[in-house]
Amino acid sequence: MNYDEAGSLTEVLETRLRESITGVDAPVSRRTVLGGLGVAGAGALAGVGTADEEHQDDDREHGNFGAVDEYRDTDFDPHEFLRTFNTGRSGQDAVPQRVSEEDGRTVREFEFTAVDTRISIAPGVEFSAWGYNGQVPGPTIRAVEGDLIRIEFRNLGRHAHTIHPHLKNLNPRMDGTPQNGPGVLDTGESFTYEWIAQPAGVHFYHCHSLPLKEHLHRGLYGTIVVDPDPERVRKNPREYTDYRGPITDEFRTRLVEEAKSRNHEYSENDAVDEMVVVMNSFDTNFDGDNEVYAANTRAFAYGVGQTDGEGNWQPGETKRPIQIDKNERQRVYLVNTTEFDPVNSLHTHSQFFDYYDHGTALTPTHDTIDTVMQCQAQRGIVELDYSDHQPGLYMFHAHQSEFAELGWMSFFEVV
Repeated sequence: MNYDEAGSLTEVLETRLRESITGVDAPVSRRTVLGGLGVAGAGALAGVGTADEEHQDDDREHGNFGAVDEYRDTDFDPHEFLRTFNTGRSGQDAVPQRVSEEDGRTVREFEFTAVDTRISIAPGVEFSAWGYNGQVPGPTIRAVEGDLIRIEFRNLGRHAHTIHPHLKNLNPRMDGTPQNGPGVLDTGESFTYEWIAQPAGVHFYHCHSLPLKEHLHRGLYGTIVVDPDPERVRKNPREYTDYRGPITDEFRTRLVEEAKSRNHEYSENDAVDEMVVVMNSFDTNFDGDNEVYAANTRAFAYGVGQTDGEGNWQPGETKRPIQIDKNERQRVYLVNTTEFDPVNSLHTHSQFFDYYDHGTALTPTHDTIDTVMQCQAQRGIVELDYSDHQPGLYMFHAHQSEFAELGWMSFFEVV
């Protein structure tokens, strides 16, 4: 696929999605949109796409969308988010953080707030969301197994919120549920969560206030990456693999080297290009059915926008592929947060990958596959190698066709 064709595809799908949502004559459903997309050469879809008027007037209504014709929340860049990990030492400016030592343990401290905000989910479409530190997805936290993660959390939103970690948490007060510890935090209240970073892998955090589907769908979720400790792997190799054969010195060394490649504090990690891809979705008219799907919130963010046809992007271009160096190993921390649909998926064109479910093992759960499914809150690590591919565009997307046509369609640009 050449750049002009890819750009035209992105523009057509994006325009039809926007017009389907911002129409005024009838409620939109994703299948209505797909029906219109299925008409070859069809023009803009008329008469589909408006928020539920009654819902807008309800005091219990938790947000809506509106046409704005461009991105307004310019503070969030899905391309920057893709490769930004908050480690306590470095990360996003919007995430106050620090690292210290307590009783021989590394402590990574972060300050989180829950706020009501408006986010752009496509050019011309805004969504009233709730976000940790004002963004969706929330900041990516990164630690090494055994570290203490400390989050000073304050709720500045209109509704009660918590932070619940998908970690092995030994203290029920820190579970972030209405029944434990401080329970839900009302507006203006704060609490300090503390969790041991365990086990190694890619994990999930989210608000656990009721109704769960509302708080998740509105954007209160994020990723926790827990790097393996290579020395712990050396001492306890069986905890990091489902291999039941003999642990030879060669196999142990291989596991340790893999652990080093996943640990951001080791130089071996520098040779790996790491990314976080959060598969999410948005119900813009509050009918319990999603109208927009995305990778990292913005529909078609990793599609093809304005280019000279040779991979040179115009300054400020918000739609562009994920550029990767063919000589580097590629690692994707993949997380599914999709509400209202039982599964989401990732499919890579012209490429197969190894998949590590939850990322808790150093040997793959599945090897040499090109499609993987995840239920909500499931996550895993995707390892890719493009070293033998020619430079150019390679598509990846959800293999539910409707998800792809409604925003979850992207490209890698191999250089």
